[in-house]
Amino acid sequence: MSTSNFLSARQRMLARIAQTRDAVTAGLPHWARTEDGKWISTPDGDWTGGAFVGELWLAHLADPRRFPISDAHAALARMLPRAQRRTAFKGFGFYHGAALGSILFGDETARDAALTAARSLEQMFDPQLGLIPLGQDAEEASAVGTAESSIDSLQATSLLYWAADQLSDSHMEEVANTHMRRVLEIHVRHDDSVIQSSTLDPQTAKVLRTHTHKGYSDVSTWGRAQAWAMLYTAHAAMVRPEEPLWREYAVRVLNWWIDHVPADLIAYWDFDDPAIPTTSRDTAATAIAAAASLRLASALGPTGGAKYRDFAERTVTQLVSGYLTPVGPDDQRPPGMLTGGCFTRKAVARDIDTAHDAELIFGSYFLFESLVILTDLLSAGRI
Repeated sequence: MSTSNFLSARQRMLARIAQTRDAVTAGLPHWARTEDGKWISTPDGDWTGGAFVGELWLAHLADPRRFPISDAHAALARMLPRAQRRTAFKGFGFYHGAALGSILFGDETARDAALTAARSLEQMFDPQLGLIPLGQDAEEASAVGTAESSIDSLQATSLLYWAADQLSDSHMEEVANTHMRRVLEIHVRHDDSVIQSSTLDPQTAKVLRTHTHKGYSDVSTWGRAQAWAMLYTAHAAMVRPEEPLWREYAVRVLNWWIDHVPADLIAYWDFDDPAIPTTSRDTAATAIAAAASLRLASALGPTGGAKYRDFAERTVTQLVSGYLTPVGPDDQRPPGMLTGGCFTRKAVARDIDTAHDAELIFGSYFLFESLVILTDLLSAGRI
């Protein structure tokens, strides 16, 4: 796809961001119905709301008149109650929803919010376990114990690395490194696929079992588990180039994805669902894969990273051409929706996470972020 087509897609997504901003004035968007684009929202953003705030920061970069910085401030204010909740997942929301505003614009409101969340994550670190457990306020808290971990908890690391730099805080840096190393040791299999979750013994830190809350089975590879591993190892490789281990992990888990994703590059919700090819795709995991590939391309440089830049471009092309509304001349839906997102097909999901074919706000964020990079509005190294 040419740069002009990426620019056109970026404009479509800006239209959707504006429409979402005007439609969701209380709470934050979570997912939208594919048939009409109407949003299901959450009061404080849940774990996903920071994705929309992140879209608003990037939208301000693209079109500051249409998207004044007050838009991002208003949305960020709605997720502030989550800053000190006991959940490892807030790292995602407060990195993209707050730290990004500080990185791009030197915004002090955003910086303060991000540092509050980072300090809280640092305090959650359990030295006995060697990681930050999911926490009592985490999404799956009602179903797990106090010594539960998951690949999703790597969401803490990008925020911690940023905050460690901001504060010149060696302890925060060590928490990020230790957490990252331990979570990867537990959840990346020998064949470089990823298992989502683990239960640890709180006294000995021994791994009692590995399993998944969201995938097809306890031994399958849920698409978004692989995607989170790709994103956060690639991000760490980019911001901590002195640590070769992060690059090694990023190359391993990304190569696994490249080798196993379908020929059209749109991942199924779980790589091992026996119903393939008649089961759900997941454009959100696919968009995360594109964003991860752009980060790794940045970390490896023009020569070593060329393979991953090319893969990201081809993946984004498939997402834009097949799933970004309008997908046909008679499509009456709002333009710029990334359809085809699957939260999970697992029956134990929370009621607000049961969408099988929807626009997921974090999927939209990562596609928009990728388009911002591919249209040279921003380099991956500044994300």
